[in-house]
Amino acid sequence: MERLWAATGDEALTVREVHGALAADRDIAYTTVMTVMDRLARKELVTQERDGRAYRYRARESRASLTAGLMRDTLVDFAEHDRSTALVAFVEDASAEDVAALRRALAALDE
Repeated sequence: MERLWAATGDEALTVREVHGALAADRDIAYTTVMTVMDRLARKELVTQERDGRAYRYRARESRASLTAGLMRDTLVDFAEHDRSTALVAFVEDASAEDVAALRRALAALDE
């Protein structure tokens, strides 16, 4: 996902391109990258488009949007009281920068 999010603009990447980027930093098999990309497509985290004999992949949503969605999905499973407890526990473990960013976001919502 990191490589897809780092792609410029709305660029879709092939498995070969993702593998090339990953292989520069570590030893990873082409088939491993292909399997992961296919699984991400089946989970609908990426789009998969045919390009000749290959597929091109792009992230369906931004990292921020995906993270927010995961947080919302997690909180949906909690009762109202437990949601508050979970949110407080999250904020207690947050860094000063994260708390400041959260305060700015909440202030912007109030405007």
